[in-house]
This record gives sequence, structure tokens and C-alpha cells, in this order.
Amino acid sequence: MMRQLPAVLIGTAALALAACATPVPPVEVTRFHTIASPGWASGTRYVVDSAPLADPAAMADRQPSLEWNSYRVAVERQLQLQGLVAAEGPGESTAPIKVRIGFDRSDRSGTVKRSPVSVGVGGSTGSYGSGVGLGVGFNLGGGPRQVQDLQLTVRLDDAATGQALWEGRAIAAVPVKAPAAQPSLAAAKLAEALFKDFPGESGRTINVP
Repeated sequence: MMRQLPAVLIGTAALALAACATPVPPVEVTRFHTIASPGWASGTRYVVDSAPLADPAAMADRQPSLEWNSYRVAVERQLQLQGLVAAEGPGESTAPIKVRIGFDRSDRSGTVKRSPVSVGVGGSTGSYGSGVGLGVGFNLGGGPRQVQDLQLTVRLDDAATGQALWEGRAIAAVPVKAPAAQPSLAAAKLAEALFKDFPGESGRTINVP
């Protein structure tokens, strides 16, 4: 499976280039990291958790799917651009970083606003919604058209302790019929925005064109 990844990444890169010619709404991005010494130095090995990151507010009980795989490939491409190395074979069990990925695609009327979404590294577990540590809430407005809220969530955990080293969330509101709503294009855009200027300023929400 992992041996096929480079070919998939090439395909994703081609789709990302195609997306440059496709109008894509701005992406709201928030990142958090609280450790003093980064655990994601260039050359650090990582392994992706095979189960989607469960966010009770949006992604509970979500099972792996072809769309989730699109997000996984897009995220791995960004990780490798940061210098991280995918662990393969026996090395997977000793990789110091575990990557957890989640996504959500929800329909809504363009005239209805989403409820606030909280993001934060909390306490020793680094789980979302823990109520401990940093947090930020924001609303996404809408227009008259039917739109989808697309959301990508990524967390880098210390594999040994389970503590979150870095976590972030990227959200975009995309018209349902827009080319940018296609899973491959959406995944590439959200992942690129999420890892822009990695690791980013902790606790700050930015808009990425």
C-alpha cells in the first residue's frame, strides 16, 4: 500500500495544479502547538493512523472511505514537503509521530450560519473540546446559494505518549456545484492551506486565499 503512495502523490500534485485554474474560496485555518521543542524536525518519521480522527461535533463514527484517502494523500504530501518521512514496514511501529486525519463535508443553505467551532490543544491529551488550554471559536457566513462546509482536521501526536504536538483545522464554504467541491481538489486545497508556513502561529485564525 505504502509503495503505491508516490504514484498517488504525483496524481494529487497534478490535481493541485489543475486547481490553480479553478476558483477556490478562501480557507479559514487555525493551528495550535504548545510544546517548547518541536517534535517534527526534518527527517522525523511518521505513521498515519488508519482510522479517521473522530470529532464528536462533525466526524463521529466516520469510517475510512475513498474521500478520506484523498485527504490522507493530500496531507502526506504536505508533511513530506515539510521534511517528514513516512515510516514503512517494521519501522511503522517505532515512528515517533502518529498523524491523525479527519474530514467533514456537510450541506447547508447559504443563508444559514454554522454554529461556532472550537479548536484547541488541551491538557496532556491534546484532544479537541477538552476545555483545557487554548481555544478559538469562529462562524462562517453564507450566501443565497446551496453550499457545503468542507473541513479538514489534522493532529500530530507523540506516538509514545499520545500527547498532541500540533493540531489544526481548515474550513471552506464551497458552492455545491463548484469544481472546488470535488474531493480531490478540496483535499489538496485544504491541506495546502492548513500547512502554509507550518507550524503557523499558535492560536491564530488566518484566511488563506
